[in-house]
Amino acid sequence: MSGLILKLGPNERVLINGAVIQNGLRRASISIKTQNANILRLKDAIHPDSATTPVGRLCYLAQLVLTGDAQERDAQSSLLEGIEGLVSIFFECDTRNTLEQAREAVVERNFYLALKKFRLLLPDEARLLAGLT
Repeated sequence: MSGLILKLGPNERVLINGAVIQNGLRRASISIKTQNANILRLKDAIHPDSATTPVGRLCYLAQLVLTGDAQERDAQSSLLEGIEGLVSIFFECDTRNTLEQAREAVVERNFYLALKKFRLLLPDEARLLAGLT
């Protein structure tokens, strides 16, 4: 297993299994070999007040699992329900592929990958919501 490679910028902070780790003054790469480690780049963290859209709420819920503030089993069912709701809204092939990849990640309890996939959907969601107003 190759693990996850995190490439960190100067002074970038990351949360790994509940511990905040800050990089030094130079770029660095960290190889995470532990399977199912909970990892969150703090620059990507979503504030609860910002989780006001369906995709934003999914991002936030996945983030809560990664920070240890939500139980995997409970979050998994809520995330899968949320994904099913989005399938009826997103019609583009690329977006549907991203949703399917997010669903697979959630099923496999890979919440880091699920969060990455959800974040890819944010611009598409913003365009859809802008078209509604």
